[in-house]
Amino acid sequence: MSSTSTKKSPLQYIGLALFAVAMLIFTAMLGLDDYTFTQDAITAPFETSDESKQGIAAMHQGALIVAGEQTGLFENTYSTTFAAEKALKQTFYTAKSLVDQQIKADGLPEGKQQWEVELPEWQFKNQRMGWIQGGAGGPVRNNPWLFFWLTFGLGALGGLLYIIPKFRAKPGIKNDHIFHSPLTKGLDLGWRSLFLTMAILGILGYGFYYMDDKFFWPAVTALIAIVIIALVMFAQNSWGRDARDASPEGLSGYLGIFAGVYFIGFYLLLYWASHHIVAWVAMVSPISEGIYQFFSGKEEGGQASQWFLYGFMYCTIMVVMGVRMISKYRHNKYQIFRTISVLFFQLAFAFMIPEILVALNKPWYDFKNIWPLDYDFFFSWSIDGFLNTPGSLGLFMLGWGIMLIIIGVPLMVHFLGKRWYCSWVCGCGGLAETMGDPWRQLSDKSLRAWKFERWIIHGVLAAAIIMTGMTLYSYSTGTQELFGIQTSGIQKWYGFLIGAGFAGVVGTGFYPLMGNRVWCRFGCPLAAYLGLVQRFQSRFRITVNGGQCISCGNCSTYCEMGIDVRSYAQKGQDVVRASCVGCGVCAAVCPRGVLRLENGAEDISQRTVSERVIHISEENGIQLME
Repeated sequence: MSSTSTKKSPLQYIGLALFAVAMLIFTAMLGLDDYTFTQDAITAPFETSDESKQGIAAMHQGALIVAGEQTGLFENTYSTTFAAEKALKQTFYTAKSLVDQQIKADGLPEGKQQWEVELPEWQFKNQRMGWIQGGAGGPVRNNPWLFFWLTFGLGALGGLLYIIPKFRAKPGIKNDHIFHSPLTKGLDLGWRSLFLTMAILGILGYGFYYMDDKFFWPAVTALIAIVIIALVMFAQNSWGRDARDASPEGLSGYLGIFAGVYFIGFYLLLYWASHHIVAWVAMVSPISEGIYQFFSGKEEGGQASQWFLYGFMYCTIMVVMGVRMISKYRHNKYQIFRTISVLFFQLAFAFMIPEILVALNKPWYDFKNIWPLDYDFFFSWSIDGFLNTPGSLGLFMLGWGIMLIIIGVPLMVHFLGKRWYCSWVCGCGGLAETMGDPWRQLSDKSLRAWKFERWIIHGVLAAAIIMTGMTLYSYSTGTQELFGIQTSGIQKWYGFLIGAGFAGVVGTGFYPLMGNRVWCRFGCPLAAYLGLVQRFQSRFRITVNGGQCISCGNCSTYCEMGIDVRSYAQKGQDVVRASCVGCGVCAAVCPRGVLRLENGAEDISQRTVSERVIHISEENGIQLME
């Protein structure tokens, strides 16, 4: 009986061990620091130079000091972020009660309204991470570089030691037991549906809290989800039909489940509980400070945030896994080109250039990010930031973003297809193609999945258009409400549900459970926009030499977008699909050279309809296959 795993070299086992150690340290370091708080640190965020607000600020500061003394905040040392958060919350709400009592006893200061004087709840959420960051002390805070090399350094080294020996093997695609490995075999339909349902219900449940206990938007989202399910399952006759599912029975893909749960947990902390990852942020803060101080010429400043941590991790993972991508597909020049391309755009345009802009006191801006993926591009604070930037750079940024939407996308997609962005430029696609490549075969190729895909992704695009329309209406008129709906409410919910929940928690967290392009396939509104142009106006297509097809199924297996490429090849029908990102892996894994990526001539619409395979039989002779 043949082995169900690939043979590994001693160097690769060393690499795996180093990576495992790095991950253990990375996880454990969240509990190594202690947290203490001083009166100055707690009251500092409430200082103001505005004389008209100094009296209220002094009231808030005094209440916080009294509350901290009552709760023992300034006397105790807290061993975890959870204990620190609990103490801070108790202190803050005690201070809030003290302020309310003072207002009740003395009345509002002359010329002030209630909301200007009270201590609002949102202040606690805003200041919580800064307080915990400032109160941290211990091995991580005191030795950030040591922990950086023990995590990022050791993890990257381990990954490269595992990957580099792969260059010694013969070039060409090898399945390497992907459906036997507990890391890459995935889940069957039942378990996959269970994990997805739990994630959706959890996000909607937390959304109620996130929206300040307002149920309107979670209820609307749940209703839309029910409508889509009903349309697909009943109106489009998917109910009762067996969904095509070649995944393993049970939970034999346990390593993939563990990886997925870890990814999901990371994104939950990153987006909605960043005060619990201050140790990770402190570890990369010297790098952030070094970049800021070098380009700004200042001697201090540039402390890292959770977003710098995420961007730095993103780049590191893409570089290491990009080496793996090149080793796997080095027999195909197109794969090497697009891997280098996404690495360049991520490292330069998504990471370094925005950091340099901030150091130069300019707006943070990713020049390759395009609305509606960049959903807050037209928010009032964003437009004002562009318009208020000294010089012409801000106006250029605003004009550049609008030009990409109106001219750049249609023009580039017409000539090159959506691959110019999704496979060559986009950071989401870059992470999917590098870190997510081991799970690309898990994409659902069933007709049912395709039906869900069309409704969901175009629904997200419609939501982005509606939200942006309301945003521009509010910005131009000064009215914050349209048809009884608050613009700020739909902005906040879209950012929570789509920008964080869908794109991050589900889109990346579900790599090991549902494949590496969950976000790109089902949720990205820019992919939907690009796809509509590609489907009806682009000259890009995957051409098929159907007579050479041996129906091995490699193309369909490795299609990360869930397209059944083999069915097109068997019919001799060129592939033009709105969802195709032009990654070219189907062509790279084809052993017969059946598939080619081309920018076709003007007959593209006819070639995608006509099925040009000649069928020979004794009964009917020679005829075109129908």
